[in-house]
Amino acid sequence: MPFRFKKPSLRTRIFLAMILLVLLGSILISVVAVNQYKQQSEDFHTERLERMEESISTHLRRVLNGRHNTWEVKTENIAVIFKEEIYNIADIHKLQINLYDLDGTLLISSKAGFRNNIADKCIDPEVLNALSNTAVHRYVDKHVENGETFLSSYTYLTDQKSKALVILNIPYLEKDDFLRKELQEFLTRMGYAFTFVLFMAIGLAFLLSKYITKSLKAISDKINATRLEQLNEKIVVDDTSEEITTLVNSYNSMIDELEESAIQLAKSEREQAWREMAKQVAHEIKNPLTPMRLTVQNFQRKFNPEDENIYLKVDEYTKTLIQQIDTMSSIASAFSNFAKMPAQQNENLNVVEIVKLALDIFNENYIAFYAETEKVIAKIDRTQLIRVVTNLVKNAIQAMPGENTPKIVVQVSEVKDNVVILVSDNGSGISEESREKVFEPKFTTKTSGMGLGLAMVKNIVETYNGTISFVSEKDKGTTFKVVFPKAR
Repeated sequence: MPFRFKKPSLRTRIFLAMILLVLLGSILISVVAVNQYKQQSEDFHTERLERMEESISTHLRRVLNGRHNTWEVKTENIAVIFKEEIYNIADIHKLQINLYDLDGTLLISSKAGFRNNIADKCIDPEVLNALSNTAVHRYVDKHVENGETFLSSYTYLTDQKSKALVILNIPYLEKDDFLRKELQEFLTRMGYAFTFVLFMAIGLAFLLSKYITKSLKAISDKINATRLEQLNEKIVVDDTSEEITTLVNSYNSMIDELEESAIQLAKSEREQAWREMAKQVAHEIKNPLTPMRLTVQNFQRKFNPEDENIYLKVDEYTKTLIQQIDTMSSIASAFSNFAKMPAQQNENLNVVEIVKLALDIFNENYIAFYAETEKVIAKIDRTQLIRVVTNLVKNAIQAMPGENTPKIVVQVSEVKDNVVILVSDNGSGISEESREKVFEPKFTTKTSGMGLGLAMVKNIVETYNGTISFVSEKDKGTTFKVVFPKAR
C-alpha cells in the first residue's frame, strides 16, 4: 500500500507559515546586510584610492614645479628629479609609487628591488590601450591574489602645459580587517536579535494560530457530533471574523433544516409503518373471513329444516364460525400487543427470579433452567421481561421437530456490566434465507401466528438499551442471546 503523506492541520500550517516568514525575513535581512557591506567596502576603497591618487599627483607636481628642481621638466629627467624625493612622498602617503614613461617602461619606483622584477618593468599593452582611449585617461586594474584583492590605478602626470610626462601607477591592497570585524559584530548582534524575535514569533504564532482555529475547532466538534436522530445544538461563538461568522450562520441554518427534515422523515416513517400495519391487519383478517363466507354460503344453499341431521349440521356450522372468530380475535390481540410500547417502570428486579417465574407457565418437562448466581439485579419492567422470555421459549417449543427428543435450555448470567439471557433449543434451526428477516414484524415460517413475537421481543430489548442476536445451525438448533445493562 503506497505511503500517503498526511496533510498538517490548519493550525499547524499557520504556525509553520509564521515561523517560516520570520526565518525568511531574517535570512533576507542578513543577505542584504552582507551585500551592503561588500558594496560599501568597494566604494570605500575606490574612493580612497582616488583621493590618494589625487593627493600624490598634486605632491608630485609641486616637486616638479618647485624652486628646488634644477632639472628641465621632461620625461627623460623624471628618474633624476625624483631620485630621492619619491621615497619621501611614498613614506608620507604610505603607498607605493611607480612612474612609467608613456610607452610603459618603468622609470623609477619607491619599492626597493622593484626594478629587478622583469614582469613589473613594463605596463601591459591592454592597460596602455585602455588608459589612452578613456576620456579621463585613467584606468584601474583589479585582481585577486591569495584571497586578497589588489587595485592598481594608472593615470597621466602632466606638466604646467597639461602635457603628459609619465604614467603614475599606485598599487593598492584592500584591507578589510576593520570593516570585516564591524560586519562580524553586526551579524552577531543581528543573530541575537533574530533569536529573540524567533522565540517571540513562536509564542505569538502559537497563540495566534490557536485563536484563529479555536472557532473552527468548535465548528468541527459540533459538525462531528451532528446526528439526524437527535436534537443538535447550534453554535454560539463570540468575537469571530466575518468569514467564521458566515460559516457559523450557515451551520445553524443547516441545523434548522436538518431538524425540520428529521421531523418530516419521522412523520413519513410513522405513516409508512401504519400503512404497512394496516395492510398486514387487513390481510390477516381477510384470511378467516374467506372460509366464514364459504361456510355461510354452503349452509344457506344446503339448509333443509326437515333434514334429520339438521341439528348436527348447525352445530358444525357454529363451531366453524366460532373457530374463525377466535382466529380473528387472536390476530387483533397480537397486533394490539405489538403496537403497545413497553413502559419503563425502572424497577430493580432479580432477573433470575423473574425468568424462573416466566418458565412456570410451561408444562413441558424438557425445559431446563440454569443460573450462575442466585441474584442478578437489573432495572427493567417485570411484565416486559416475562414477555421476552415467554416469546423466546414459545418459539423454541414450536421449532421442535417430531422425530428428535426435544430439549430447551434457558440460562441467566452476568458478563461485566451486562445481564445475558440465553435460550437454546435443538430444533430445526433457521435457514440461511430466513436469517435476515427473523425480526421483521410480519415474517413467520409457521402456518399459524402473525410473525410478531420476535419483532415485539426486539422492540422491548432495544427500549432498555439492550441487544438481541442468535446463532443457528440447520437441523441442530438455535440459540437466542439477549443482553441488557445491569442496575447501577
